[in-house]
Amino acid sequence: MAGVDGVMTASRPGQRRRFPPTTPRRKRLTVDEYVAGVLASDRNIVAQAITLVESNAPAHFDMGQEVLRQLIPYTGNSIRVGITGVPGAGKSTFIEALGLYLCERVTKSPCWRSTPAAP
Repeated sequence: MAGVDGVMTASRPGQRRRFPPTTPRRKRLTVDEYVAGVLASDRNIVAQAITLVESNAPAHFDMGQEVLRQLIPYTGNSIRVGITGVPGAGKSTFIEALGLYLCERVTKSPCWRSTPAAP
């Protein structure tokens, strides 16, 4: 029996069932492709680079560090701010308010990393 999306589904026991084709995997980017994409402000690649750098997977660590190392010369006068505190202190609320404040006054949006589950 054909389903709504045209994929065969089993309607009787023992009937052969077809499953939809798997979604193709995204091409793995090289360090140079990540760096070029970030420098070109490609939002998709910037998002992927952030995910790579924040990943806890050991396989991603070296590549993430290399992407950061190659981007450091392009950071200009940027600064990094760390915000810590006990759970419930208002870190996320503060970061959101600060981000909104800066986005209203800065031509390029800052990049924020929030780690709610961090110890």
